[in-house]
Amino acid sequence: MASIAPLSGRPPSGSIVVDDGTGGRQKPTRAATPPNRFWTLSEGRAMFEFASFYAMRPLLSTLPKGDGHSVLTLPGFMATNISTRPMRGLLKELGYDSHGWDSDRNVRVNEELLGKLELQVERLANDSGRKVSLVGWSLGGVLARELTKLKPDCVRQVVTLGSPISDDRGHTNAARLFKFFNGDEPENLRGGQFEGLDMAPPVPTTSILTKTDGVVHWRGSVQDPHKTNGHPSENIVVYASHCGLGVNPSVMIALADRLAQKEGEWAPFEAKPSQSLLFPKLSLS
Repeated sequence: MASIAPLSGRPPSGSIVVDDGTGGRQKPTRAATPPNRFWTLSEGRAMFEFASFYAMRPLLSTLPKGDGHSVLTLPGFMATNISTRPMRGLLKELGYDSHGWDSDRNVRVNEELLGKLELQVERLANDSGRKVSLVGWSLGGVLARELTKLKPDCVRQVVTLGSPISDDRGHTNAARLFKFFNGDEPENLRGGQFEGLDMAPPVPTTSILTKTDGVVHWRGSVQDPHKTNGHPSENIVVYASHCGLGVNPSVMIALADRLAQKEGEWAPFEAKPSQSLLFPKLSLS
């Protein structure tokens, strides 16, 4: 299953400012911290999410169908395409041209990896004549957002699953391992292109997160609406573990809904009445 670490080499900054949902008033969040150890130790519950994915597969196959455009999935830190295989299989069944990335294990973030990703996105867009949707799990989501900043004309939308997009490595308990493989400041790639991870790319973005994430603190996955440069963005909360996000049925429901939107007609996610209990409202408390 996927694990993560942020690209940013910045130390914890203490707080970020986000919309508190009270008519425009704002308040700072608490200092960045990793998830509660209880949630980390209980990440094994992902096995139940994996089982529920296949138990509910007949129902998931009835989700909104796609228009055939390409969807590229990016795995989390230390993970490979194997982790996204169930999700890609479902997307293919729903009518998408789904692809894993043209790389092996997601360990080193370097120019070689970025070059492969750019070439793959360009190839998928050119072959189909249509923009590509990117779905990134954890670190894969951070890469998807930054890749979109490099190739905005090739990307239709970005959906991230439990990704550390706050630009503060204090939100994850995998930061030391990431630093071991990548050093202190991988954001120096592309002359500083990987700075400002909290700034959304110039396409519609969706951050799917869970408050019971055992690898990335949920606050680190919240997209600040004031850091989108006016581009559409949203946060969707689900009940899930971090390692189960790529197979969690609720995530698949939200993902299918997002991908099924017509290009240029993006609108915020609204769960159907029968699904409302699966998607709690985002509270910053």
